[in-house]
Amino acid sequence: MLSRATWSLALRKGGLEVRGTHSAGGTARSEGKMPPYTSYHAQRSYPMPDEPFCTELSAEQRALKEKEKGSWTQLSHAEKVALYRLQYHETFAEMNRPSNEWKTVMGCVFFFFGVSALLIWWQRVYVFPKKPITLTDEWKAKQLQRILDMKGNPVQGLASRWDYDKKEWKK
Repeated sequence: MLSRATWSLALRKGGLEVRGTHSAGGTARSEGKMPPYTSYHAQRSYPMPDEPFCTELSAEQRALKEKEKGSWTQLSHAEKVALYRLQYHETFAEMNRPSNEWKTVMGCVFFFFGVSALLIWWQRVYVFPKKPITLTDEWKAKQLQRILDMKGNPVQGLASRWDYDKKEWKK
């Protein structure tokens, strides 16, 4: 993935295009001059990059750079800002401004939660079989009554907690 500075340089130049052609039998021919490789990288932890943001200057930018060598009191505020923009891509305020990327992330998270919920609902309705009859309350009551009638495990189990004379659980 290209860095932000490279993208802005490519967009400023008018887009990405093929710079040269190469044939198997010949040498590479360059139809246009390729811009020099830039390693501009500025962030809050490293605010002073080794190279300026703009390396190729237009005629008026070169004139402004010449004017920079003189007295700075003769420069207008707009010219000072233009000089700053030649050297740096963003100010600290622009670097520190909050981004709205969290909204996209949360939107994607909720979208996938919704899709997952729909998938689970669909599986419960159309894929999974119905509950077995052994999980109904009637069946469980009959099963408990059968265990008590057979006096299953009368020493420590359920039958030991059932009062057969009063037909209720012991207290």
